Amino acid sequence: MLQLENITVRFGGLTAVNDVSLAIGSADVIGLVGANGAGKTTLFNAISGLVRPTSGRILFNGQDVLRAPMYQRARMGIGRTFQIPQPMHELTVRQNLLVAQRFGTGSVNHKRLDEILEFTSLAAKADADAATGLALTELKALEVAKALATNPKLLLLDEVLAGLETHGKRRFMHMLKDLHQQFGVSIVIIEHDIETISNLCQRVAVLNFGQMIAEGTPAEVFANPAVMESYTGAAHA
Repeated sequence: MLQLENITVRFGGLTAVNDVSLAIGSADVIGLVGANGAGKTTLFNAISGLVRPTSGRILFNGQDVLRAPMYQRARMGIGRTFQIPQPMHELTVRQNLLVAQRFGTGSVNHKRLDEILEFTSLAAKADADAATGLALTELKALEVAKALATNPKLLLLDEVLAGLETHGKRRFMHMLKDLHQQFGVSIVIIEHDIETISNLCQRVAVLNFGQMIAEGTPAEVFANPAVMESYTGAAHA
């Protein structure tokens, strides 16, 4: 589905992503891990169109989307969340989904919005002010709901579990598993919690200072001493 070929992203003299290649299939659930500043979110930004890579190619279903704007990538099926929830102020939860759906599909499907509200347990808050009427777990669910409203084939989840307590995190993780099955989307998730990644993901890719240093099953990757050093920062202690 998605093929990253030698992606490099530079900001002036800083190389945030360095020659990264990764293949994501139509049924994959992949964890993207690494220490803070490893380049994970920058890679998501490159895939979704928020930043343009300095070099490399991004193929989505065989089509080169490197120069495609963000809305075109969304309408092709690339959806994403952001690490810090970004509800649209002065709009209700349902209106937030409506705007996201128009952006990502160019049309409105109220039945699908109702399904998404039910799935993300936000139906009871559909008419609440999205910026002021939701708890943290609900704000995280709204991020996922907005991404689902764009009708994605590939979903990029940027630390959607961050800040949640243990019970909330596990409940959210089960929702993501159901999401993969019910909506038939591939998922790439940035997450620091090794237990979550191991339980949720089939494969794990590891970034360190912008470079891909390992890829494999969770058991393979987290047994690699070099990965653990880069992931925990032990090599720089």
